[in-house]
Amino acid sequence: MDRIKNQIIYLLSSGEKSVWEIIDFQDASLPEFFEKLNEMKKEGIVKMEGNVVYLTDKMKKAVYEYPFNELKCMECEGTGYRIMMNIKKKYEKILKDRPKPIEEYDQGYIGIDVALRKLAFLIERGDIFGEIFILGDDDLFSISLALTFLPKKIVVVDIDERIIDFINKTADEYGLRVEAFLQDLQKENEEFLRKFDVFVTDPVETLPGIKLFLSRGISSLKGIGSSGYFGLSTLEASRKKWFEIQKMINEMGFVITDIKRQFQVYPDDGKNFFEYQEKLPIVKKLRSKSNYNWYKSSLYRIEAVKEPNPLIRGDFVLGEKLYRDEESWATPI
Repeated sequence: MDRIKNQIIYLLSSGEKSVWEIIDFQDASLPEFFEKLNEMKKEGIVKMEGNVVYLTDKMKKAVYEYPFNELKCMECEGTGYRIMMNIKKKYEKILKDRPKPIEEYDQGYIGIDVALRKLAFLIERGDIFGEIFILGDDDLFSISLALTFLPKKIVVVDIDERIIDFINKTADEYGLRVEAFLQDLQKENEEFLRKFDVFVTDPVETLPGIKLFLSRGISSLKGIGSSGYFGLSTLEASRKKWFEIQKMINEMGFVITDIKRQFQVYPDDGKNFFEYQEKLPIVKKLRSKSNYNWYKSSLYRIEAVKEPNPLIRGDFVLGEKLYRDEESWATPI
């Protein structure tokens, strides 16, 4: 069975769609999707004009019996979580002057509503009340956590001095329990080892990179019962890569308790990484600029069932291999 082809046909059964909307709906990696789309064009299943894709007349007759309907709950964007509106007002006000993503660090942030649904998930899982360590925070998720005044302590590390200054300035202004420190994750900092109950990160998606991010997060945890949250897309991480990551998680003494598919949405709001989209390989391959919030990632929760065993200890310098591999088609080059 060709599952990805079936996804594409099912979506197009209700009419033409932007290629970016199709990318969002299906869950092959970007290289795999590009190959599949070209294969379907050759087979006479679909046609593409500009960035619009539609079924051929022959194929329309075959799928007439089952037109596409939106299956997700639109009120909660398919997540199952409500937004804490009392926190949203303050959060929106604070984030008006947030630093813009820069391509040097492969930055791109999740939307405000997404961050607040992620916050609701942490509250539900009982993970918000202890000491929380955030590795990289261009999302500024730490501020949403701090606005609840529920965590005992929040510490952020990031390589971008603008992010650090913004978080610390906001903490001073609003009296929030969050501290931010400048840190390159390729360098180990003993001050952050085995001191936290929870880590949160949105890692790069190369295998060496995600091994580094997860190892640093896991190194920060106190022990059995501690937990971690991270995002992982299917667009820049194929099934084979997911398999290798799953093995890493098990080797480090953790079990996967939750995977929330397409939970994290990266909006095209005029300030996000879409500003430099012409440098993304997928945009170059399709010869089409984005007109849809197509970049999404699943949210993982993992929990330690053994003493945490990070696969990387000490300094570990990766250079270019940190950010890019053959699947990095949504990473600027």
